[in-house]
Amino acid sequence: MTPLNYTLIRAGNIFFQLIYYLILFRVILSWIRPNPRNQIVIILHNLTDPILEPFRILTYKLNIGGMIDFSPFIAILAIQFIIHPLYNRLILLIF
Repeated sequence: MTPLNYTLIRAGNIFFQLIYYLILFRVILSWIRPNPRNQIVIILHNLTDPILEPFRILTYKLNIGGMIDFSPFIAILAIQFIIHPLYNRLILLIF
């Protein structure tokens, strides 16, 4: 493995770990129900909405969950088992 491969894979690992933590933090905040005008809450929603929205649409179309929003769970699973390994493979193939 070249230093460039290692650096890109390590950067991807940090990026995906950050996404996991942001989604987890958003789930925890949804249980607490903080002030929606809080700047941290607004930033968190702006960062995670583009990731979660396709999974919300998917769960709505498949009629999964009802009152419980499973989109964060499905998003984390998709990132962990599909997107992250695919990213690592592409880095190794390209570089």
